[in-house]
Parts: sequence; structure tokens; C-alpha cells
Amino acid sequence: MSKNRLKIIADDKIPFLKGVLEPYADIVYLPGAKITAANVNGADAIFTRTRTKCDEALLKGSSVKLVATATIGFDHIDTGYCDAAGIRWVNAPGCNSWSVQQYITAAIVTLAKEKSLKLSELTLGVIGVGNVGSKVAEAARMFGMRVLRNDPPRAEQERDAISTFPGESSMPKRMTPANEGGTTFIALDKLLAESDIVTCHTPLTKEGIYKTFHLASDDFFGKMKSGAVFVNTSRGQVTDTDALKRAIQTRISEYILDVWEGEPDIDRPLLNGAFIGTPHIAGYSSDGKANGTAVCIHEFCKFFNLDILPDWYPGNIPAPPASIEISINGRNKSNEQIFYEAITHTYPIMDDSNRLKNSPETFEEQRGGYWIRREFKNFIVRAININDDIAEALLGIGFRIV
Repeated sequence: MSKNRLKIIADDKIPFLKGVLEPYADIVYLPGAKITAANVNGADAIFTRTRTKCDEALLKGSSVKLVATATIGFDHIDTGYCDAAGIRWVNAPGCNSWSVQQYITAAIVTLAKEKSLKLSELTLGVIGVGNVGSKVAEAARMFGMRVLRNDPPRAEQERDAISTFPGESSMPKRMTPANEGGTTFIALDKLLAESDIVTCHTPLTKEGIYKTFHLASDDFFGKMKSGAVFVNTSRGQVTDTDALKRAIQTRISEYILDVWEGEPDIDRPLLNGAFIGTPHIAGYSSDGKANGTAVCIHEFCKFFNLDILPDWYPGNIPAPPASIEISINGRNKSNEQIFYEAITHTYPIMDDSNRLKNSPETFEEQRGGYWIRREFKNFIVRAININDDIAEALLGIGFRIV
């Protein structure tokens, strides 16, 4: 490797990256969980996912100046240490938000099918209404569900904006309740008491007034509506595993988990009892992963003042295994059946769940070798005998409609 070239240590599971920056930098690809201080000692940058703990133990004494994660979350980065050490860190907020929306909608329509539920009679509680939660809330609204939202930091911003700008017409658009999904936020207790399905989309924070570590606790589950469904696709430690196990016996009817405490060594009985249990892949659409990789490349070039690849995006994302055109005849079908048919054509979520339940010891392999899942925007629904409201809902969650 040239002494004059920049050096990058990259997680070898970051897709679409190989060959892109090699003309401009030396890149070493390693398994994320096995990257060591010795590996990064002479590096200028690290491209990571969630399995590399970027903290003092890894970074102290190194020449690393930039840590870029191809993920929406950044709890694997010790941001305090990086800030103190003068190491810039960046994440990719929103990169996989449409992918998680696809996961949640697939889970909801599958639940409705298996339990013979009518979506318009259900209330969805969304905890954390950022890039992901806002899209989940809007999709549920398109389904005709009642949607409740809880997000204390955004609620505080909203209150501050209202006190600063007393007339709605003078409020900054980004702060208005309408911009947050058409309604103000509500208290967590009220959301838990009234929601048939509760879904978590928060970052993992272990300190402060908005701490989310073990947010889903005994107290949390005790306040949920009896027979409700719990969903977590955020971070495993947002859920207290023992509390969830107790709630299964006393309060909730089903649970859906994509994230787990202690993953990849997950609680096998908890997995076996899940309505849907998957290996931390809710955000793993090929589109979402491409977005995360693009953020790493753009931030690297910008940080090191390289006048290259300003608009780079992978042009080689594989086509989905299923046909991109979905023909649906809505005659004699319920809204739920139509939604289920369209959504699970793009993402048969139970296949992911069955794979993990059949082979939980291959958790990491299932993540690293995840199949080519493409988001709704890549699919065309040929709608036959489908009313305008349903067609509009399919369009609203991302499908193209003919």
C-alpha cells in the first residue's frame, strides 16, 4: 500500500463498495465483528455497520479521522470519545426508512390475515416518529388505521415552536403538527392503553431524560391494552427481555421482533414464541443498503476534500427475485386481502421468520448473506376492479399503479 494514499478499513458486508474507492484509496475489508485496534492503527477512515464497536479501545492512538457507518443507528459508536478525540463520525439517517416501512407493513398485513383482523378497526401506536416512524405512521393511515404517535423530543420541539410562534400560520413548517403526520403527539401511557399494535422506532440511548434503554419494561407492558401486539425493529436493548417474557403470560397476545438483546446469541424460547422473529434485517432492503453505502462514500470524499464521486450511487443493484409487475384483481376481495397480496409479493416476511426459527445459530450468516429485497417503489401494481381509495393507498405507501 502506498504511504501517500488514504487508507480505509471497511466492514466486508457493506454492499456495492468494492471497486468504487480503490482508485483513490487503499481499502482493507474485514468482518465487522473482528476489526481490531491493530487493524485501524494506520487507517484514516473506518466504514462500519453495527458490529464494530468504535470506541476508545479501538481508536486510541490510531490515525483515524473519520468513522462513517452505513446505518441509521450509531449506538455502536462512542460519540463522546470521538468528539473529544477530534474524530468526525457520521451515520446515515433515513437511509433504510422505506425498508423498515416495508417490513412493518408486511408484518401488519400478515397479522391481519392470520388473525382475521380488519385494519380500519385497529389502532397503531408509533413510538419514535423520525424518518422511520413517520413513514410507518403514514402507511398505517393509508390502511385506514387510527394512528397514535409518541415522541417526547419532537413533542418538546413542537411545544417550543408553539410558544415561540403563537400563531400556526407563523410557525416554522418543519415544526407544525401537520408536518409531523397531521396530529400532535400524545403521552406514552395513553398510547399504550389505546393501541392494538405498539411499534418502537427509537434510537438506543442509555442516559438522559429521553433514555430508551429498557423502555419496554414491566411498567410499559403493564400499561398496554390487554391482548395488544408488541413490535420492536429499533434496537434489542429497547426491550427488557425478561419483562417481555412476563408480558406474554399476562398482557400481550403476540410480539414481533427484528432486534434482540444479546444478538446474535438470542433467546431461543423468545424466538420460538414470536409471531414473527427475524435477524435484524428490517432495514436490509437492497435499496436501503445502497443508500447507506452512498452516504459513506460521499462523506469520505467531502471530509478529505476529494473532488470525486459527488453523485455516486450504485448502478448494479440486482433485480428482485419476484416479478416487478403485480396483477391484482380486487373482485370479491377485502381491503386486507388486496394489501396482503401486493405487499407480501414484494416481501414474504414469514420466509425470513421461518429461516431464523429453523436455524437461529446462523443469525449472522442470514444477515450477511441477506437476499435481494427491493422496496415498493420498484414494483408496479396492475389494479383490476380495485377502488380508487385502495389504489391511492397502494400509491401512498410507495407502489407504482397502472
